[in-house]
Amino acid sequence: MDEAALEPTLVQTLAVSTAKGGRYLSLSPSFQRCSLASWIKENIKKKECCFYVEDGREGICKCGYPKVQHCDEAIKPEDYMGEQWDKHRHVRETPTDAFGDISFGGLGQKTGKYVRVSSDTSCENLYQLMTEQWKLRSPNLLISVTGGAKNFYIKTHLKDKFRRGLIKVAQTTGAWILTGGTHAGVMKHVGMAVRDYTLSSGSMEGQIVVIGVAPWGVIHNRSTLIHPEGRFPAYYSLDEQGQGRLSCLDINHTHFLLVDDGTQGHYGVEIELRARLEKLISKLSLGNRESGVTIPVVCVVLDGGPGTLNTIYNSMLNHTPCVVLEGSGRLADVIAHVASVPVSKVTMALINRLLKRFFMQEYKNFTELQIIEWTKKIQDILRMPHLLTVFRIDEDKNYDVDVAILQALLKASRSDEHAGRHCWERQLELAVAWNRVDIAESEIFTEESQWTSSDLHPAMFSALVGDKPEFVRLLLENGVCVREFLEREETLCELYSHLPSCFFLRKLAKRVQGGKMRRGQEPLPGSRKVCLSHVSEEVRHLLGSFTQPLYIASRYKPTKDDVRLKVPSKGALDLPCSGEEWSADTVWDPGRDLFLWAVVQNNRELAEIGWEQCRDCIAAALAASKILRKLAQESGEDDSEEATEMLELANHYEKQAIGVFSECHSWDAQRAQKLLIRISPSWGRSTCLWLALEAHDKSFIAHSGVQALLTQIWCGELSVDNPHWKVLLCMIFFPLIYTGFLTFRRDEDIQRQAERTEQQKLAMESVFAGQSDGKIKRHLRGFSQKSELKPLNCSSRLMSFLKSPQVKFYWNIASYFGFLWLFAVVLMIDFQTSPSWRELLLYVWLTSLVCEEIRQLYHDFDGSGFRRKAKMYIKDLWNILDVLSIVLFIAGLICRLQASDTVFYIGKVILCIDFIIFCLRLMAIFSISRTLGPKIIIVRRMMLDLFFFMFLLSIWVVAYGVAKQGILIENEERLNWIIRGAVYEPYITIFGNFPTNIDNTLFDISSCSVNASDPLKPKCPMLNADNTPVFPEWLTIMMLCVYLLFANILLLNLLIAIFNYTFQEVQDNTDTIWKFQRYELIKEYHSRPALPPPFILLSHLILFIRGVFLRDLPQRHKNFRQELEQTEEEELLSWEAYMKDNYLASTRQDESQSVEHRIHDTAEKVGAMSELLEREQEMVSATMAKRLARLEEQVSESAKALRWIIDALKSQGCKSKVQPPLMRSKSSDRDDGDSSGQETDDEEAPHMFARQLQYPDSTVRRFPVPEEKVSWEVNFSPYQPPVYNQQDSSESDTSALDKHRNPGGRTGIRGKGALNTLGPNHILHPIFTRWRDAEHKVLEFLAVWEDAEKRWALLGGPAQPDEPLAQVLERILGKKLNEKTKTLLKAGEEVYKGYVDDSRNTDNAWVETSIITLHCDKNTPLMADLNHMVESSLSSHQPLQWREVSSDACRCSYQREALRQIAHHHNTYF
Repeated sequence: MDEAALEPTLVQTLAVSTAKGGRYLSLSPSFQRCSLASWIKENIKKKECCFYVEDGREGICKCGYPKVQHCDEAIKPEDYMGEQWDKHRHVRETPTDAFGDISFGGLGQKTGKYVRVSSDTSCENLYQLMTEQWKLRSPNLLISVTGGAKNFYIKTHLKDKFRRGLIKVAQTTGAWILTGGTHAGVMKHVGMAVRDYTLSSGSMEGQIVVIGVAPWGVIHNRSTLIHPEGRFPAYYSLDEQGQGRLSCLDINHTHFLLVDDGTQGHYGVEIELRARLEKLISKLSLGNRESGVTIPVVCVVLDGGPGTLNTIYNSMLNHTPCVVLEGSGRLADVIAHVASVPVSKVTMALINRLLKRFFMQEYKNFTELQIIEWTKKIQDILRMPHLLTVFRIDEDKNYDVDVAILQALLKASRSDEHAGRHCWERQLELAVAWNRVDIAESEIFTEESQWTSSDLHPAMFSALVGDKPEFVRLLLENGVCVREFLEREETLCELYSHLPSCFFLRKLAKRVQGGKMRRGQEPLPGSRKVCLSHVSEEVRHLLGSFTQPLYIASRYKPTKDDVRLKVPSKGALDLPCSGEEWSADTVWDPGRDLFLWAVVQNNRELAEIGWEQCRDCIAAALAASKILRKLAQESGEDDSEEATEMLELANHYEKQAIGVFSECHSWDAQRAQKLLIRISPSWGRSTCLWLALEAHDKSFIAHSGVQALLTQIWCGELSVDNPHWKVLLCMIFFPLIYTGFLTFRRDEDIQRQAERTEQQKLAMESVFAGQSDGKIKRHLRGFSQKSELKPLNCSSRLMSFLKSPQVKFYWNIASYFGFLWLFAVVLMIDFQTSPSWRELLLYVWLTSLVCEEIRQLYHDFDGSGFRRKAKMYIKDLWNILDVLSIVLFIAGLICRLQASDTVFYIGKVILCIDFIIFCLRLMAIFSISRTLGPKIIIVRRMMLDLFFFMFLLSIWVVAYGVAKQGILIENEERLNWIIRGAVYEPYITIFGNFPTNIDNTLFDISSCSVNASDPLKPKCPMLNADNTPVFPEWLTIMMLCVYLLFANILLLNLLIAIFNYTFQEVQDNTDTIWKFQRYELIKEYHSRPALPPPFILLSHLILFIRGVFLRDLPQRHKNFRQELEQTEEEELLSWEAYMKDNYLASTRQDESQSVEHRIHDTAEKVGAMSELLEREQEMVSATMAKRLARLEEQVSESAKALRWIIDALKSQGCKSKVQPPLMRSKSSDRDDGDSSGQETDDEEAPHMFARQLQYPDSTVRRFPVPEEKVSWEVNFSPYQPPVYNQQDSSESDTSALDKHRNPGGRTGIRGKGALNTLGPNHILHPIFTRWRDAEHKVLEFLAVWEDAEKRWALLGGPAQPDEPLAQVLERILGKKLNEKTKTLLKAGEEVYKGYVDDSRNTDNAWVETSIITLHCDKNTPLMADLNHMVESSLSSHQPLQWREVSSDACRCSYQREALRQIAHHHNTYF
């Protein structure tokens, strides 16, 4: 497969995302400018005049530019001498000289982009310029705003709605707004809307893209934009006073395309280029996926004149929907007033009145021909109601322009040739791209639409990849099944390949690249396939090695269709995915997959939706907490902001886990405890308890339900209600355990079971009331035999008592105190040259401690492996103390056994120091205590603070000590006295031991040695002749004062403050921290042998024999991990999901009742009421104005009627000279726009295609023929149609043409046109039909593709008027096929015959057709020949195809009517 055809992949996505984000890759501005200038010079041109000819004004060329702005070649041309100036010949293209950044100055103005382009510039180059050079994102919608180019008045409310709606639709959908770009008319209103949004938002994120396409020749102050190398920026000033007939650029547009046709002062030169650009964009695919949906284009109309009408007309002919704002003036109001009137009543007189009403003074400039053309175009526009939307501000629906724009696009998409399910899917893709959930809810997910999960999968993928959580939730509510959506593993691979830029993406890319990338380095060139094993390995690294891979190799194995990771490279490298044998117990969990995909990208909203889809929600939340904390830890300083967000999300999911578990624990504590220790196949066969411990979720572990489980494990088989003194007493007098003095859990279970049995017995007695006692006893006996618990026997009680972690702990405490007592006795009393029996017992005791430490190191409690166990062992501070104490003891023992007295004493010193460490180890033992445990945590934290404080204190101690020693003592060489003078004495001075050698009054020469000859005395300070010190006493005393000031007052008070802060900080969380650390002690004593040291050596010996000789590995502890049966696990997960729903419902209820939510709701209601009141006021005023105008008109009509009556009476029965006026009925007032909906004509309109203004395949335009003037009987004196003959232009004899008159009426053109002959041109359509299925439910017909019209049509060909039918069929079908259709021809039926409304028709030539239906059986030779003909035609330019007989099969009206009659004839649905 070609690599270029593969999908965008992970590494490529990473490179593009980071380049766009600018966080990891940035180019210098100068380099970017050079690149832009180089590209523009190569691809963008301007136009200039190359032949100077004065137009009658001195110094002005016919192109409009003055002589000084022409080059020398244009002023003295040699090639064009004697020629007349021609725009097409004497204007040439040269590289553009105006481009770069444009700055308008002023407060809050941002820099825009501009370029001067030729009117013949390729639109592909312009789109490439905007997307690649200007870095604009491809639009999801193109809004072309057109209308009045001069300033006009709009009502305030309509103006606010337009501005607010336009910005909202552009912001939410990611649209481009296209305008004329000048600071006038509708362009100015768009600019003001952008300005209001910019000032209110104040951020570059979500910047509205407004592109102005303006003519270069009419721009005022355009000289400031010209520079051959571009201007960065060009400073443009808005000078409305001095612009004259020119126009200024609008300062609020973001980008400008300045169209140059080589002339100056001519408006409208940009219209053609703008239309071509809009057409190009409308053909581009929407988004990254090949869904077949193109970028939608909509035209918004305000005000406007004749040019705007042409724009609307051409846009609607190109199937572009238009939104007209009623009340904006002129043309917009004319169209709005006739939009709800039947087309048959839109007459020239009505248009004349409306033009006079809305154009006022401009109406005088309209000619009769213009009014005729306006009427024809408006009628054609009204014939396309699916493309026309009128926004009326006085309607009952209270919505902004944004809703009208989006509804217009959806309405247009429903009416095109893509009908049915494909149309709905296209609309859904558009709504997802726009991110408009409100539009999808109101227009797409209605009661009429029926969606399946598979229909919504493309939209679901787009919503997930596009980070649109509201749409994801909406799709889930409307039928998307996550299991079906992620059924194919390729879907999950694609989701991971489309991850946004995040830390996990960089880690995954590094893993795919083989781990050769450095931190922060971009992926190396090359590509490699990715499969879910890469994701599994990375997730397992984040969760921990104690988990199993989440994706089994048998299901997610790499294939040739796997998503490929790409970066720009010349080649590709395909390597097999590395992995290991995964457990078959790993399950496929689509809810987990969706949640995990959202979590690793740190997307809170999508992760929340995914978490709601998880059944194992507590484990999922804890796993997310672990993953996010690990990602935050590894990201480190690379992205502190992202790490902070990860930690916040991790804390959020810890709270979610606590919330669901609290709900479960409040309903059923025993079930909740099962959730903690249940092995979760979805999360690598881990447990909730272990995930919480690994994630350091202290708050979750501190939950009362988790602590209850730990307490239960701590007590073992003993009841948790047993007092401590009873347990201690039974340890001394163990026979008490047989007397019921201690309560066992089995006893409590038996008691509870008895109570349940009694309750069930009472229930059964009520159910089987009146039946025999034997039957009741049989039921009770059957139940008791199934689940009866037996009490513990004597040996079981003793073993359960001894194996209780609580009892083990008490025995070990007693043993440790005995060890310390024996150690102290040996050190103080019985430390002899030859070891005594006490000392030998001490050595045996220590040996048992060493063996126990070795057992703890090698004991794999949770199956995580020796390496991880060793790392965890080393990280524990108490284990470090244990190792240190043992090493020191061994070192002391070795020294103690030496014969030398000195070494012997050193050994004793080492053992004495070791005793201190053994005593410190007591803190770990008492950390289980609820009273002492939190205090020990505080002490540990304060020790860390003290370490950093000692660093600060040592600076002052050494500084003062060295200075004092140097001043007092001269050349002291004894190291021990140097340390005493420089370090020890300054240190003890802090605690009040003030030195006497710095004060002369306290100096005693007998306390020191003059020449340092006495090793037990310090060296005397420097002395003078009378043996008194010579050091400056004032200096040493001052140094002491300063030292004590900083050391005693400042540093010691700082230490107190640090301790106080630490205490206050830790005190609130000590209980939580203690509960979290309590687990480690419980786990240690749960796995510890029952015998205490030194008797524990027997247990170690048994374990060694079982492990080495018998190969009997110890089983993992079932109290911490429990494997449930499938039925029990399903019930437990269903119950957990129910509890999750309860928790989420209560959470939403609490949020809705919060003060913030109520304030927000109140503010929204007040705003809605205020807007409703304003709108109601304007509606009342508008309605009153209409009523008054109507009343005045009725009064005028009444006056005319009264005058007629008077004249009739005066004439005494004779006819009056004045015709009686016609009183207009209520329905005739539609021209005033009272109707709110579009009405359709009862009678079919006269031929429409035959009156299209542009004759097909030519440059000839028809004379406009309004519908009222179509009939030949109606007088139409201005009618002067052109004569056109495509084949023979000489045939224009008027007398010959008058012999043939189109029976459908006037068409606007005379002659043969594109037809063969004058008069009727006959076409025969034989329709072959067949049943698709055996049940005769779907009827199909044979259709042919018309490439010119881009549509499917009926099979047919021309026929002469008197030509036999068989001869025509032979020419259409061929001789062989015609022979086989003779039998069918007898049974054939003529379903249509007559005039055809064809676009080729003229006044003198038209098309008539005959349609015959021929039904074929499926298993006949004729059907085989037809099928062969269909297959052989696929490679031709007119392929054939069997298509279903439906209303969407053909677009021609007469062909559609023929198919309807055929469907009726066969009794099938049409």
